[in-house]
Amino acid sequence: MKLTSTASCNIAALITGMVVLLVLPAVMDLYSLINATIYVSLALFALSMALIWGHAGILCFGQSMFFGLGAYGYAVAGINFGDSTWAVPIAIATPMLFALILGYFVFYGRLSDIYFGVITLTVTLILFKLANSTSGDAWHIGKARLGGFNGMPDTPPLNMPFNPAAPLSPDVVFMVAVCALVAGYMLCKWLIGSRFGRAVAGVRENEARAELLGYDSRRIKLFMFAIGAGLAGLAGCLFANSVFVSPTVFSLSNSAQVLIWVVVGGVGTLLGPILACLILQGLTAYLGTLGWIDPNIVLGSVLILFVLLLPKGLLPTLLDRLPVFRARTPSAAVVSRS
Repeated sequence: MKLTSTASCNIAALITGMVVLLVLPAVMDLYSLINATIYVSLALFALSMALIWGHAGILCFGQSMFFGLGAYGYAVAGINFGDSTWAVPIAIATPMLFALILGYFVFYGRLSDIYFGVITLTVTLILFKLANSTSGDAWHIGKARLGGFNGMPDTPPLNMPFNPAAPLSPDVVFMVAVCALVAGYMLCKWLIGSRFGRAVAGVRENEARAELLGYDSRRIKLFMFAIGAGLAGLAGCLFANSVFVSPTVFSLSNSAQVLIWVVVGGVGTLLGPILACLILQGLTAYLGTLGWIDPNIVLGSVLILFVLLLPKGLLPTLLDRLPVFRARTPSAAVVSRS
């Protein structure tokens, strides 16, 4: 029985995830494992942007607001409940609810893409300024002090479900992060390969024609926007388990980085931005240890080079150059969305 493209990609993702889970915790020290968890959480963040931009055509300049809301939602809920069992779903639900509220006014208000980008960027700046100004004992949610620019260093770690006395070790947290990334990738592949995913593609290509065929483009885009926010919130939750939560999760650099990962990896693909995130994060971390060059300059230079020389992105360009994919011209669209 011939496997579909979605099934093949899901099987490949499962195999890759199992190899990573078996190999990396056995060969990495504690510091490297924590950094690897950070990279995996950021890769999930890149996946959220790849979904809404590459497949729904929603260019959000403030995706870091959902990443930050997930991190703060997890920290606040974890401190108040003393248990991560409810903190994780709250970290996912909080940015999804925020995206539904914000997206309702934007999409149902028929605002153009330019205004949408400006609004999401502005909201991110507001959240960044608000989080920075919450220092002092007066700023708290229940038992959780927000800490202002100092952040929330007392964020509790993930624990076994309904057992806060059994926190997860760093290697288990890494495994959870890898499983979340693989599950997120499989969810996105299933979603874009479903009937609803084809409707999303129709709205992306020609919104007016899709509405003439009976599709509600506003509802479709709102749903995809919320799904992307939920993935970004889960990424923020995992990030909060590796480093403490601070207002930098809302920073413009985070919003810019995720756009760079998608552009470099390939707009319209899911795997490309994940690979670009892992490669560029490793590169900037290495350059940061050298001390003689600013990693942000390198990121900007990489973006300019890819826009000018490889506008299709890293993964589509590599696939186009492989003979096995060049020979399958009719399925090029399917390959580019892998």
